[in-house]
Amino acid sequence: MIQWTKQLNAAFGVSFLWLICLIYFTQGFRSFVWTAISYQLKDNLHLTPSASQFVFSVAFFPWSIKPLYGILSDCIPIKGSKRISYLVIATVLSLVPWFILGLSSTLRNSTWHLMVFLTVQNLGSAMADVVVDAMVAEAVRHEKASFAGDLQSLSWFSMAVGGICGSLFGGIALSSLPIYAIFLLFSILPCIQLLSCCFVKENSVNIEDLVEDSTAKDMQTNGSSNSRALDEDSPLTKKSNSSTRKRKKGKKNTKNKVVNARKSKVLGKGDSLATKSFHSLKNAIYDLCRAFRQPMILRPMSWFFLAHITIPNLSTVSFYYETEVLKLEASFLGTARVVGWLGLMLGTFIYNRHLKHMTLRRILMYAHVALAFLNLLQIAVVSRKNIAFGVSDKVMVLFGSALVDAINQFKFMPFLILSGRLCPPGIEGTLFALFMSINNLGTTIGSFVGAGLASILNIDSGSFDNLLLGIVIHALCNFIPISFLFLIPKEATGSSG
Repeated sequence: MIQWTKQLNAAFGVSFLWLICLIYFTQGFRSFVWTAISYQLKDNLHLTPSASQFVFSVAFFPWSIKPLYGILSDCIPIKGSKRISYLVIATVLSLVPWFILGLSSTLRNSTWHLMVFLTVQNLGSAMADVVVDAMVAEAVRHEKASFAGDLQSLSWFSMAVGGICGSLFGGIALSSLPIYAIFLLFSILPCIQLLSCCFVKENSVNIEDLVEDSTAKDMQTNGSSNSRALDEDSPLTKKSNSSTRKRKKGKKNTKNKVVNARKSKVLGKGDSLATKSFHSLKNAIYDLCRAFRQPMILRPMSWFFLAHITIPNLSTVSFYYETEVLKLEASFLGTARVVGWLGLMLGTFIYNRHLKHMTLRRILMYAHVALAFLNLLQIAVVSRKNIAFGVSDKVMVLFGSALVDAINQFKFMPFLILSGRLCPPGIEGTLFALFMSINNLGTTIGSFVGAGLASILNIDSGSFDNLLLGIVIHALCNFIPISFLFLIPKEATGSSG
């Protein structure tokens, strides 16, 4: 372990590795403060479960537009900086809301003000997540490609440690500290992150260079896509009939390339900085949309999106039930989240050990069937059948948390693998951010659906008579995505190779 760390320090530098680990640790440690937000909405603002779910859904929306941050940082450098400048902006956006909410009880105790500040905070966190992913990708590509797996492992390890620490200490802090103190304590991490940005050096970049690079990449992509289109439109049985059309298409494509090249040269010589920035942004968005429209990308991503929006998220309702009816303490719920993180790691291990050679369709089908039957644990708790068999509520919650997170990882691993396979060269970072945004947007819409279901069933604080029906509906909805598995490539397996 020590030798491995020394090798990474030699390859990338101590300040760079420290910043990367700190950002990923902070992303995981966010559970420390978001547990306090749950109690603030329930105990201090006295919101219903559906209203709390609505606040969370709106606050986490910035995670659904991650490609926007990636395109901006890729195409519009600030004073020659593509990454650190945006990371500083993101860190400030992450820091200021917690600082203000910690100091102002008026803003903290207003639902709408709290929701606005939480949305701004998530905007900063999501932007930092995109920028640090790009920094890792660039460091691996430009410095030491052989350390790619090591750097990714270090990043995920830092986030896992942050998640475990945040969940554990968050529950303990709620038992002994006021909520405003938790907000102020968490703001220390963004402060350290902001200070650490000053010690990482970045090569200066000009907007003119980005425009030239995007134009050259665009012409290369056009050439390759045109050649693929010609190959696909020429079956052997119609070779003689299509040869003339191919020559005409080839001439047209050549002419178009020449015109585009001339336009780009004219653009590069005399136009303003704003025009050049707009041209770079336009090229990036066009490349992104063109790649995403391909059926081999659109169909699988549609499935993962449908898998989220067709299943109502009742996590906030479960939180209310566990704290009000089961009387579970904040420290125990923090322990349950730690067990959830351990279940996630266990799921990753089982997937890599036993499932990666199975087809993705089968993995996803088994995962959804298992998630549907895991609702039986919640049904047993709500109907109090577990007490009749002598099983405590805490055991059921811990066991259920570990299993649900482990099986959800069986769904997320195929998503990561398919995303990595489908990203074409040249726009991997932005397109991968788009894939993650689709996943996050589906989760957000699923939360809205869950809030709507809770409202329709009149599930409220102190009124959980229809919660059992809500869980049954949630269980049945897990079978809906199985009917759309034809969107997943038939022969694709769980191995990234």
